Amino acid sequence: MSKIEELLSKKILILDGAMGTMLQEYKFSEEDFRGERFADWPVSLKGNNDLLSLTQPEAIAEIHRKYFKAGADIVETNTFSGTTIAMADYKMEELVHELNYESARIAKKVALELTEENPDKPKFVAGAMGPTNKTASMSPDVNDPGFRAISFVELQKAYKQQAKALIEGGVDVLLVETVFDTLNAKAALFAIDELKEELNTDIPVMVSGTITDASGRTLSGQTAEAFLISISHIPLLSIGFNCALGAKQLTPHLEALARNTEFGVSAYPNAGLPNAFGEYDQDAGEMASQIKEYLEKGLVNILGGCCGTTPEHIKAIAEIAKDYKPRPIKKNLKFQSV
Repeated sequence: MSKIEELLSKKILILDGAMGTMLQEYKFSEEDFRGERFADWPVSLKGNNDLLSLTQPEAIAEIHRKYFKAGADIVETNTFSGTTIAMADYKMEELVHELNYESARIAKKVALELTEENPDKPKFVAGAMGPTNKTASMSPDVNDPGFRAISFVELQKAYKQQAKALIEGGVDVLLVETVFDTLNAKAALFAIDELKEELNTDIPVMVSGTITDASGRTLSGQTAEAFLISISHIPLLSIGFNCALGAKQLTPHLEALARNTEFGVSAYPNAGLPNAFGEYDQDAGEMASQIKEYLEKGLVNILGGCCGTTPEHIKAIAEIAKDYKPRPIKKNLKFQSV
């Protein structure tokens, strides 16, 4: 059993907050994204946050450090779009291994430094594996519902490449996150399972889906219960939800997971719902007070933040979570429908 698995039943583990929100504060220009190495790249690179692990590594390390100092036990690598599929937008498919490896190495270096400072509070790194910008279950063309922009095999190959680089870079756990299409997630999980066998490793895996709106379903149409059933055949460290919704709106969906899963339950919601300008303005205190409901109901094992969250949000969440015990992980649960 890994250290992170051991801790899961002993305390509520704190995940970091938003990387993108923190990077916006730097106001990096096109030239900053490019750096010297990519000065002559043929397409615009501004917005390719994953690339900053190569061109602005000090900023990435500093963000990880701020989240750890705020109380996070786990930080995510800067690899949300680190697949050949997503990097095709920037003509950077060939850089995928380096991007993931360096992102993992940067985060792990900070984690080890802070663990050495305080061995009683070990720090961990989760290899972030985002959903890609294509879906295997739905057609992007309303006039051709049978068309698919990506195949399961293509997704599996891309995810396997990403996961291998993250593992080689030193991550402690793999996080398949912001899942809007379960078939995409299944491709990632199949790739990880294959890789674990090839590398003879048993690295833990987390999965986090996203409920896209008030209907309580993922973009591909699944309820929380259906999402859980679809991936429960694979042993997971945790299953949960992130993004799209604020803490308050996420509660009933976490309740559905907590009733029915033998895995740990994770939650890292947005800082409320976006305002009229698409910005997240829920402050740390308000978000923490809403998350308190998860703790009082015993719903979660892992807590963090997504869009709009900062070290201040994570500090407030960590402060309130320390007084609560994690959700008990019960084996051989019988599924309970609502």
